[in-house]
Parts: sequence; structure tokens; C-alpha cells
Amino acid sequence: MASADYTPLILSLKVAAISTTIVFIIGIFFAHLIARKQFFGKSIIESFFLLPLVLPPTVVGFGLLLLFGKNGWLGKWLLDWFDVQVVFSWIGAVIASIVVSFPLMYQSAAAAFANVDVRLEKAARTMGASNWRVFWTIAFPLAWPGLLAGLVLSFARGLGEFGATLMLAGYIPGKTDTIPMAIYFAVESGHMEKATFWVIIIVALGFSTITWLNWWSKRNMRRFANEKGR
Repeated sequence: MASADYTPLILSLKVAAISTTIVFIIGIFFAHLIARKQFFGKSIIESFFLLPLVLPPTVVGFGLLLLFGKNGWLGKWLLDWFDVQVVFSWIGAVIASIVVSFPLMYQSAAAAFANVDVRLEKAARTMGASNWRVFWTIAFPLAWPGLLAGLVLSFARGLGEFGATLMLAGYIPGKTDTIPMAIYFAVESGHMEKATFWVIIIVALGFSTITWLNWWSKRNMRRFANEKGR
């Protein structure tokens, strides 16, 4: 295939990398903020965070279209103040990937922080450590295996996002044609060889990602068991 034909791969990696970075930051923030706290409405907030997991991607995309469209309050604001159009742009693909992959990051981060021994954090605070220092020196390192799992899964989910992206970003060759888009429209136009090529690429990427995560998790568990046995 010609070099220009690799645009879907480059765009998919770009969208997945940007969305995963954003999801990693906001997922950690919200998970650490409410993981151990009990308050009225917590279950409602967490249900809202996890909602994209159970909704059809087209429903998520429709909601984003209403929000970020030219007449949507966020879309209109971005267009008027920053001249940024979300619909039919790669930015729309990034936003769609953020929304659908955020639940995976939040779940992993919340579970990871919930397993951190609170006594270690309290001991650090009694010795004068600030909340910021406690987070970076205790909570974050101890929660890192779970955070990394969420990071990898979010990247894989963002890489394979299709439904919400189609609704919000559409299909514009060279602009919004991620790998899932390229596969769908290649099949629609009868270009089965092209579709097969991209299927192999995305399956290889997904398989490699999950295989690495499983290998790393088992390696980390063995190391933890060895350290515990000493």
C-alpha cells in the first residue's frame, strides 16, 4: 500500500494517544477525589461516569452531537470564542474516544486507590507531609499497577472506537478516517482487500496491547509475591 494509505493508522494512534492522556489525568483526579469518600449521591455520580459502558455508541454519539454541534451550547461556545469546530473534525474523534474510554480508566483508578492502605497516608500526614506529597509518594506509586491497567485499556478502547466517532466526527478521508472508519467504509464500497488489511492491523495492535498488559500484570504479581515472601 502507498504511504498515503497509512493515514488511518497515524490518525488512530494520534486520537488514541491524546484521548488516553486526557482520560488518564481526569480519571485519576475523580477516582482519587471520591474513591474512599461516602456521601449522598455518590452512586449517582459513579453511575453517570460509567454510563457510556452500557449505552450503545450511537446513543453516546448522538448526545455528543447535541452538545458539541453548531447549535449545541458547548459547540456554539467553542466556535464563537475559539473558532473551533468539533463536528466533522479530528477533535470530535478525540472527544468521542475520551467519553467512551473514561469509564475504564475511572473504574481501574477507583479500585486501585481503594486498595491503598489508608494508614500509610495517615502516618505520612502526621509526619507533616502535605496532601500533594502524600499522593505522589504513597497513593500514586502503590496504585500504579491498577492505573497502568486502566491506561492500557483506555488506549485500546480509544483505538477501536467507532459508533460515537461516526456520529460526531463523521467520515472525511485524510481528516477523520480512523482505522474502524476505514474498515467500515472499505466494506461498504466493496474494497474487501483494504478492509482486511486494516482489520489485521487493528487486531494486531489490540492483541499486542492486551498481551503486554497480561504479561506485565503477571510479572508484577510474581515480583510482589517474592518480596512478600522475604
